[in-house]
Amino acid sequence: MTMMLNDRALLVSLSISQWTARKLDKRATKEVADNNRASTSAGRYNKSLLPLNDLLTHVHQKTGVIREKFAKNTLPWGIDGTRILPSANYLSFMQDFRKEKGEWQSLVTMFIDNYDDLVDEAKRWLGDLYDAADYPDKHKVADKFAMDMGIFPVPTNDFRVELSSDELARLQEDMEGRMATIQQEAMNDCWHRLYKHVQHITEKLADPKGIFRDSMLDNAQETCDLLSRLNIADDPNLEAMRREVEAKLINHHPDSLRNDPDLRQDTAAEARKIMDLMSTFMQPG
Repeated sequence: MTMMLNDRALLVSLSISQWTARKLDKRATKEVADNNRASTSAGRYNKSLLPLNDLLTHVHQKTGVIREKFAKNTLPWGIDGTRILPSANYLSFMQDFRKEKGEWQSLVTMFIDNYDDLVDEAKRWLGDLYDAADYPDKHKVADKFAMDMGIFPVPTNDFRVELSSDELARLQEDMEGRMATIQQEAMNDCWHRLYKHVQHITEKLADPKGIFRDSMLDNAQETCDLLSRLNIADDPNLEAMRREVEAKLINHHPDSLRNDPDLRQDTAAEARKIMDLMSTFMQPG
């Protein structure tokens, strides 16, 4: 029987808009094409409106971090922009998201506060490529930055509409089939996250001269911690494999694995066993 996702999870969508400060320069594109006897369709000159400034770069970098955390803490839903957030991970994720959003907003404010000075600097860096018409008023630029997290309930098969019993039964069957597929895809995502770490550990430790960073184990531990909250189906096999990885692979100190050839070889063998066992539970993908 398919687990009712609406009892165990929410749907979330992350929306972020930001100014890129890049623009196609048609005049420069034509000049490059003419100087090289080429068609203007051969290339495009996209200029940075605010070159050599870190303030906007920091906003963009923080955006990347937030998007990465959103993907890491959620599971596939099958609709662009919408993901599954297990209820068990809601408080932890939202607390971190609010912190990251606050830092993002502070970076945006810092950029806007310095915008006029950055435009003045751009005149010097861009030379003849500078065009005052490329720069909106700072208040209009501020309006280009926004971030929102939409949270919705998972749809159920409770159709509160006037339908014939046959049509209602068909819609309910379709919905149940879709939910079963979504649940399987979400769990496949969990399995492949863990498998990727075990595979990486196997490959690095199997080579006696292979170099690996401490982050190899730290990242695997982070994923193991997260999977304890993302396992929306309470899959006992996934939980068992997660515990195996913790107990037999990532409980060792990285330096111990580097300096003890026997421990390294034994751990590589354990990783291979776990990887082979995981492959029996996983769906292709």
